[in-house]
Order: sequence, then C-alpha cells, then structure tokens
Amino acid sequence: MRKYCLLLLVLLVSTGLCAQVKVAKPEDHGMDPDRLARGDAVIDEAIRAEDIPGAVLSVVRRNDIVYLKAYGNKSVVPDTVPMTVETMFDLASLSKCVGTTLSFMQLIEGGYVRLTDPVKRYIPGFKPWKDPETGEEVDIILRDLLTHSSGLSAYYDADLFVERFGTNQPDSLMHVIATEVDRQFKPGSDFLYSCLNFITLQHILENVTGERLSDYAELHVFAPLGLKHTCYFPLQKDLRTPSRHLDLLPLVAPTEVQSDGSVLKGAVHDPLARLANGGNSGNAGVFSNAVDLSRICMMVMNQGMARQDKKLGFSGEDTRILSRAAVRLMTTIPPANAPSVGRALGWDVKSEHSGLRGDLFNPETTLMHTGYTGTSLIIDLDSQTAIVLLTNRVHPADDGSVSRLRALVSNIVAGAIRY
Repeated sequence: MRKYCLLLLVLLVSTGLCAQVKVAKPEDHGMDPDRLARGDAVIDEAIRAEDIPGAVLSVVRRNDIVYLKAYGNKSVVPDTVPMTVETMFDLASLSKCVGTTLSFMQLIEGGYVRLTDPVKRYIPGFKPWKDPETGEEVDIILRDLLTHSSGLSAYYDADLFVERFGTNQPDSLMHVIATEVDRQFKPGSDFLYSCLNFITLQHILENVTGERLSDYAELHVFAPLGLKHTCYFPLQKDLRTPSRHLDLLPLVAPTEVQSDGSVLKGAVHDPLARLANGGNSGNAGVFSNAVDLSRICMMVMNQGMARQDKKLGFSGEDTRILSRAAVRLMTTIPPANAPSVGRALGWDVKSEHSGLRGDLFNPETTLMHTGYTGTSLIIDLDSQTAIVLLTNRVHPADDGSVSRLRALVSNIVAGAIRY
C-alpha cells in the first residue's frame, strides 16, 4: 500500500497537479480582466531588462484564483527551460511567515508559549539588552522576535561561522545568537529586520515540541492545508529527508550559480540556512509554488479556515489551521511596540520595508512579506485580495531587482478592483 501511495504521488508530481487548476473569471469576482492583463506588460518588461529570468503571478480574490500566469524562463543556466505555473521557488524569507509564523501561532493558541515570555525561558543563557549608559537590562521577549523589534543584529557572517564551527551546526549558531550577537537597541523601541530573530524562534519551537521546524510545519501546517508542492529541502545526506522532496525536485527553479559553476537547486539560497542549519531553518528553507501560496492567502483571509476546493486541486473537508483569535492576533500590530516598528506578528504592515504594497492598497489592512530570492506575498484583508508574485531574480547571478516591479503589480491589481 505504501509503495502504491508513493507511486501515485510521483505520478501526480510528474504530470503537474497544478495543471488541474481552474482559474475563475476576474469579472465574476468584481475585477477588470483588461486591467489585470496590464500586469503582463510590466513583468515582461522586467524580463527584457534582465531583472528576472521569469515569474509566476497569481491573483486571488476571496476564495478563487482569478489570474494565474507564467512568464519567461525557469532557468537559463545550464539550460534554458520555460517557466510554468507548476514551478516551485526557493521562498527565502517568505519562509518566515508561511513556515515559522504559522507554526508558532499554533503554539500560542495551544497554550505552549506566550508572546510576553522572555526568550531565556526557552534558550538558557540568552542575554538581554543592556543600556550602555545606565546598565539597565531588558529581556528580549517572543513578541520582539516576531516583530523584528528585538534589536538583534540583522545577520551573522556565514563564512565566518563555517570557519569557526563547520557546516550543519545549528546548536552552535543558536549559541552565537544567544551569547555573542549585538543587541542594537532596547527591545520593542525600534525596528531592525533580522534573520536571527526567526532562527531563534525556530529553536524555541523545537525545544517546546521536540520536533524539527521542517517536520512540524509539514505535519501541522502544510499537510492539513493540502499543500502538495510546499516543503523544506534539507537535502544533506546527514539529515532525514522525506522521499517526496526528491520527487518534487524537478519542479524547482534554480537560484544562483556558485563559484565552482554549479547551480543551487533544491538547496536553500540563504547561506546561514544552508550552511549552518542544513536547510531546516526559521529564516529560510521553504520551497513552494503559486497555487499552494494562494491557498495560504485564502486561509488567512478566511480567518484560519482552509476551504475544500477541488477546482484548485485541494480535496477533503474544510480544515481550520488557526483559530479566528490567532489570525486576529497575527495580523495586528502590537500596541506595546513603538510606532516605528510597524510589524504584525511575522508579517509586515507598514514598516520601512512595506513599499511592495504600492500606492493603492489599504495601509491599515494589508499584510505582506518578501523573500530575498525575488518572491513576495501581499494580502489585503479589507478587499479580500491577494497577490503571489514569484521570481528567481538571483538566477543566474545575484544582480536582479524586483522592488519596483512588486509595487507596480500591486497598483495594477488594486486598480483592477471594481467592487
């Protein structure tokens, strides 16, 4: 029976499950199809300018995908391969919201952790911020990590880490974050986007649950949502790797060409996630496609409920991933933080990084996040509209740009809403 299920999964992957997706008519959901089609021109222009090799765009309205299209090429090195809507992308920092945050919100609603718990409760020896003038010490709490208001430095040099500790040493990385990394300001008083915040959240989750983050997210988030093209890719031989990951590998878009001429594919681009954490990392490591991410957007807009939707390839019963209360908490800027922070839990609302929202979406009700590789999500809870824009701008070299493209697409989609 097990062999039969595995064979069925391989067949579904090889035939492209997303090919079964039925896209709704934009006009049936109050959107102007001609205005939406304007997005094609700006994406094609970015491809011609060599900002990106290709892209996949999905526009969601309420519980339907109303626009789904692939552009350009999935890869140009070593071979040119056309982009398809089935393509899976290295989500980079989108992993923070779709993997780590959704998992962590389940811990909050399950009574395992509290937002006001100090990090040292779960990571012994995690040092506080210390006022250089008065000597006052203030503990970093879980809310500070989720909103990037902890003051932890933005990153830690991966080459230096490997030189000190070698590869695949997650405990050593956590020790460095806990005891060595600078605390730049008093927790909750300012904003500094930091991958180290979410690596710390990863370790808290793993200490509380006894499971790797990648395993927890797959079992409690991705599987209940019915996602068949979303997973972490810890492909190192010394890590447990579900066989289905290898079956999905042909769908993955490559990222950057390495110094030895090899191309990263199915190994996370982020250096700390790949070298220090072996792909199982709180800041990066999830791979997914546009349809699966659209499903996540629908769940958030449905206040935690994933609806049965056979036309999108998702069968089964309606499934609640998060409580309404947890979604409300996740999507609200904590009032205890300084106004300059501008972040909800795991999502951006109106921080200095919120330019991808464009000029038309409601700044009070729009969630968003970006990934370094060229991925982004935007969810406007007010209009029940979401945008999934996936590119691999770091292929073949890390010199592409999508900042303006994201904002232009946002304006086009928002401007296409009639009612």
